[in-house]
Amino acid sequence: MNDLFWLGIRAFLACLVLTPIFRDIFRSYGFVDQPDRRRKIHAHPIPRVGGIPIFISYAIALAPWPHSPAALTEYLPLIRKLAPAATVIFATGLIDDLIGLKPWQKLVGQLGAAGIAYWAGVRVLGVAGVGASDWWALPLTAFWLIACTNAFNLVDGLDGLAAGVGLVATLTLLAAALLRGNPALASVSVPLVGALIGFLCYNFNPATVFLGDSGAMLIGFMLGCFGAVWTEKGDALISITVPLLALSIPLLDVSLAILRRFLRNQPIFSADRGHIHHRLIDRGLTPRRAVLVLYLVCAMAAAFALLLTTPHAGRYFGFVMVAACGVVWLGIRQLRYAEFGLASRLLFGGELQRTLGGQMRLERLAEEMGQAGDEEECWRLIAAGVRDFGFDSIRLSLRGSLREQISHTASGECWSLRVPFGDQDYFELTRRFESGVLPMMVAPFLDTVRRALESRLEEWNQQPVNRQ
Repeated sequence: MNDLFWLGIRAFLACLVLTPIFRDIFRSYGFVDQPDRRRKIHAHPIPRVGGIPIFISYAIALAPWPHSPAALTEYLPLIRKLAPAATVIFATGLIDDLIGLKPWQKLVGQLGAAGIAYWAGVRVLGVAGVGASDWWALPLTAFWLIACTNAFNLVDGLDGLAAGVGLVATLTLLAAALLRGNPALASVSVPLVGALIGFLCYNFNPATVFLGDSGAMLIGFMLGCFGAVWTEKGDALISITVPLLALSIPLLDVSLAILRRFLRNQPIFSADRGHIHHRLIDRGLTPRRAVLVLYLVCAMAAAFALLLTTPHAGRYFGFVMVAACGVVWLGIRQLRYAEFGLASRLLFGGELQRTLGGQMRLERLAEEMGQAGDEEECWRLIAAGVRDFGFDSIRLSLRGSLREQISHTASGECWSLRVPFGDQDYFELTRRFESGVLPMMVAPFLDTVRRALESRLEEWNQQPVNRQ
């Protein structure tokens, strides 16, 4: 324990001294994060080079010194495993901080670091008690490390948030390693604890320096490696749950971001203002209080994780998982994401079934109009479809003939829409404002009718007009 303490103190003092030095150097050269009104709330330009003092402090703490503890020498193989991969991920983030990288370029660097870590022996060997072969262990390890890396990169949106969450997660894995007798993991975790405490002295609100991608990606990647090392020593099911709980807030945030952007049909790597910390601020919390709330949630997750490291953890596993899932569900509801509310109504409110039924009717309508023998049959099909899709009246001008159908319910305030097709033809639909019949199918219905009429019109124009 004494050796571990001095490892932490060495990293803390190094980061405490180096952080203001690098902050002032990069500020003088203009390498700063400029504020904007859309997503960034800091008022003044601030350097985002926090990864440099953290990386150097971690290396200083673990470097061989004249009187280095014997335990450190014993666990040097594990340190050597992590060093090359950590250097690659740090360099990738630093390049992005200084000159900017495209998302795919950062992903290439992350994949390279994950591959180096895998071949060095840092591996995820299974999920939920199911072992993985060598072919599956590689993608599982890469997925885990890249998920952790990007989770911390995305959560780094408020002063002290990513560094503080990383500190809680590192303390959790450190405590779990000590409780379960894993000194190798403890020896590589302690320096990160010390470095993060030293960095938070300058990064907590109001911050004078930011982590940047170099710091956030480094913390996430290292914690992902620590979690993989932990899973090699623990029970299969419980071992993967401990790092998942320790990293729950960043992993939850990146999962929600991917799901939200998928539901909104947005690029996965696009930036938005929908992260958990943004939602807390939108609910009225100050940035400092939002960070403290997330610290508290991380501490609760850490308590659940440490509960699973007790000798009789198997007895509490079901309870812990149910409690954790319940807390996550309540938390997401409190954040009031519009995307999830709409998805819930679609899945459980019957709108999905109605939409699928409407889409099937549209396909049938398009098929029947394509087989219609003449204009009158086509008109009857459209008139029937108007009623099915909640319109009150239709006026169709087709090849010089005007047809019209008006429902007796077409009263009150209405809106009308004229859709042209061909050269001079059109159809005009009317609908009451209060009508609620299949509102999501209005545009698809209009498009289906327009395309079907244009297709038939092209055929009919090749034939003489038959007027009765």
